[in-house]
Amino acid sequence: MKEKWRKYAELAVKVGVNLQPGQHLVIGFGSRQVYPEHIEFVRILTEVAYEAGARFVQVDWGDELWLKETVKHGDLDTLAARYKWQAEWVEQLAREGAAYIAIPASDPDLFDGMDSERVLQATKSARTAFQAFNQRRTNDDYSWSLFSLPTQAWADKVYPELPAAQRVDAMWKDILYCSRADGPNPVETWKEHLANLSKRADWMNDLHIHKLHYQAPGTDLTIELPQKHFWTAASKETPEGVNFVPNMPTEEVFSAPLKTGVNGTVSSTMPLNHNGALIDGIKLRFEGGRIVEYSAKSGYDALKGIIESDEGSHYLGELALVPVNSPISENGRLFYNTLFDENASCHLAIGMAYPLIENGRNIDRSEWEQHGLNDSLEHVDFMIGSNQLTIDAQTKDGKTVPIFRNGNWATSLT
Repeated sequence: MKEKWRKYAELAVKVGVNLQPGQHLVIGFGSRQVYPEHIEFVRILTEVAYEAGARFVQVDWGDELWLKETVKHGDLDTLAARYKWQAEWVEQLAREGAAYIAIPASDPDLFDGMDSERVLQATKSARTAFQAFNQRRTNDDYSWSLFSLPTQAWADKVYPELPAAQRVDAMWKDILYCSRADGPNPVETWKEHLANLSKRADWMNDLHIHKLHYQAPGTDLTIELPQKHFWTAASKETPEGVNFVPNMPTEEVFSAPLKTGVNGTVSSTMPLNHNGALIDGIKLRFEGGRIVEYSAKSGYDALKGIIESDEGSHYLGELALVPVNSPISENGRLFYNTLFDENASCHLAIGMAYPLIENGRNIDRSEWEQHGLNDSLEHVDFMIGSNQLTIDAQTKDGKTVPIFRNGNWATSLT
């Protein structure tokens, strides 16, 4: 297993952040710290990073049980001050050109049954402290990557049918498979995968789409796109020209919607785990881009906390296309973790956009709205894909082009 771990670590370092000689590497930041169960793997990851020429490897250690008890009983103002201090250190390393790896592996039921107001206050203080850092991160000012590792609590949620002693091993197997990291040469496998996703993004860009029409049970939604939008896929590039992959796994081709161009209704097709709360059966209605009605079969308070966070969280910031024949979808397992679940399904994101318009990286956020982009403290993906989803594009010259049929791409590029 350690040989597989080393290959997985090499994938994160060489493809995920594409670490450059002499560069700092930060492992864990914000609420995604490194848990005690990951010590052995992160030691290997640290070795691989130094072998690749890292100047300094910073590991931000944490513990979910400590966080749970602190949110339940601790002084939340002191917790907010701690987040601010952590953010200052992270931002200092960013100014020195660091790369960033985070390992999202939270217990889906971490805050189950707790005071929702205290949970919201704690999670919002973390987002606020790291807001400036995250804005630069999502603007691709430096290389960053998310990839995951099992924990017992997470595996207990995902594999309840297995004996407890077998669940973590089962999760390791699925994570490596879904991340295309279980073969003899994951780095080469990913190079081919990235090339294929790039071709699909190029195809979408060549269509010159004006708007998309989504249809499925509970969904009848139109989304316009900004005038100078573009579609992108897994690979990103820093201002210095370093390519990196923010999400591992990733199966999506995505863009930014026109902030005021979303109309109709949409229903989720998978539960969303958000900060330890499970939200299922989401239904949203949009007028002029704004969420004007929302409901959930369960987890309504958590959904309300997302949408009512600020004015920008009443709008969408991302639309992503993922076929149901992706490895994660075909695996058939609900992971209760957005990194995996969003790559099994087409999804939308409530809140902050990525600046996926011409010259978007250089547009000041104060000017985003006039370019059709949404800004918010939030960015929360929820899944809407299924084998019943149909998507049609209306191009700028008035043509209708099928994009998805029965949950998969309507046109093969092979």
